Amino acid sequence: MPTPLTYPGIYIEEVPSGVRTITGVATSVTAFIGRALRGPIDTPVVVNSVGDYERIFGGLWSESTMSYAVRDFFANGGSQAIIVRIHRNGAQATIVAGSLNLRAKDPGDWGEKLRVRVEHHPIDNTLYNLRIRDAGTGADETFINVSIDPNSPRSLDKVLAQSNLIELDGAPPSSLPPEHDPVPPGTDPFAGEAPSTLFDQANSNGDDGLELQDAQYQGSETNKTGLWALLKLENQIFNLLCVPPISRAQDVGVSTTLTDALKLCVQKRAMLIVDPPNAWTNVAAAAAGIASFGLSGVAARNAAIFFPRLRMADPNQDGILDTFAPCGAIAGIFARTDAQRGVWKAPAGLDATLNGVPQLSATLTDAENGQLNPLGLNCLRALPVFGRVLWGTRTLRGADQMPDEYKYIPVRRTALFIEESLFRGTQWVVFEPNDEPLWAQIRLNIGAFMQNLFLQGAFQGRSPREAYFVKCDKETTTQNDINLGIVNIVVGFAPLKPAEFVVIKLQQMAGQIAT
Repeated sequence: MPTPLTYPGIYIEEVPSGVRTITGVATSVTAFIGRALRGPIDTPVVVNSVGDYERIFGGLWSESTMSYAVRDFFANGGSQAIIVRIHRNGAQATIVAGSLNLRAKDPGDWGEKLRVRVEHHPIDNTLYNLRIRDAGTGADETFINVSIDPNSPRSLDKVLAQSNLIELDGAPPSSLPPEHDPVPPGTDPFAGEAPSTLFDQANSNGDDGLELQDAQYQGSETNKTGLWALLKLENQIFNLLCVPPISRAQDVGVSTTLTDALKLCVQKRAMLIVDPPNAWTNVAAAAAGIASFGLSGVAARNAAIFFPRLRMADPNQDGILDTFAPCGAIAGIFARTDAQRGVWKAPAGLDATLNGVPQLSATLTDAENGQLNPLGLNCLRALPVFGRVLWGTRTLRGADQMPDEYKYIPVRRTALFIEESLFRGTQWVVFEPNDEPLWAQIRLNIGAFMQNLFLQGAFQGRSPREAYFVKCDKETTTQNDINLGIVNIVVGFAPLKPAEFVVIKLQQMAGQIAT
């Protein structure tokens, strides 16, 4: 609103430019779901390194295919992952320290290593200190001046809400819990063996649970459990989803878990990286299996499958080679390619090397690769000098017999990137006056975003006119649309498609005869 003119003089007004910068979203944040040694259940947790994963979820575990997939993700260039831990009939270890009834924060055997110590306040007989140690990892927590008054801001239930190790098992005590023996000077109170008069040890009733079933992966969309726990993410997005096998010998269900996972990916504008089933031990089995795989329809453009599996050293089995699902390593290559070249570059080729992978579970020839590629099955190859590389970039709608416009992974991922960026970057438009000034601002802001992508080489074409367009005017938004409160924006782009087949024609030149 203009400044009221009340006195003779000079007035200065700042006029808004109308530019609202649209920032491109992340492209390679990868979500993983599966078993883990420890950590919160049905809660998406962001981790930025293998160290983060080990600290929160316990590191490599032979019963957890997810733990190996996360390792491979970071080893191959991944930078940020979202972990969802699920379990089947796991149990939390309980701890009884006098009148304190506590239990481990999360299910698992890890809770049996917890130790608790109570120290009374030297003056106030309504306060005490609570010290906790995880003897497995050495992590310590100390809560001072815990009050027995349930209305106090330092009551036990309020204080333990900040703990990563324990929680209340029932109601807090109404009287001061018994104190443990004094600690001799220079002594670590938790260093001894249980039982001890210096601390109380957790009971041996923690349980890692049984091997998962598809029901735990599917969870409940209403309650946001299992796969659907990813719906709890608000500002954080994920672009890739990995659902590692149930175990090294058992796959997740295609018609159950993977179908739900694909539905979630379509909803969240993400890509599903699918592992080859255990039964695909050779080219013939893979060719027969992909024809009736079960993930089809238009939604399948948000999924891609890779064959074969990886043969890698297992630190939990003295370094012997074992077979692992490739999804984590593939997601890492996606992330590495995005960082180096952009989401529009196909994550395949000689630069898409698989780090830490000495062997593949099946060695493919050019002819065998040529048998699987037209079926939309991406192959992993062992090439001389270059090692193990990703040698395919098709979605599950990429078979030659499917004339789908999203045949290639980089084209689909570029579209998803633009969709998510514009969805988040145009929220300001809602409730603005729906007329030409608004439409001009929309064209300006989206056009600037698309122009920036064009300059980075995201589109084909020699000029912006050939590469993209943005329309928002009376042609896209009619008077009837305005009456209904609708503004229509049409954005088009010319995608870069990978040079999948390179043909070199060689001709011998005959000696020229002068005429």
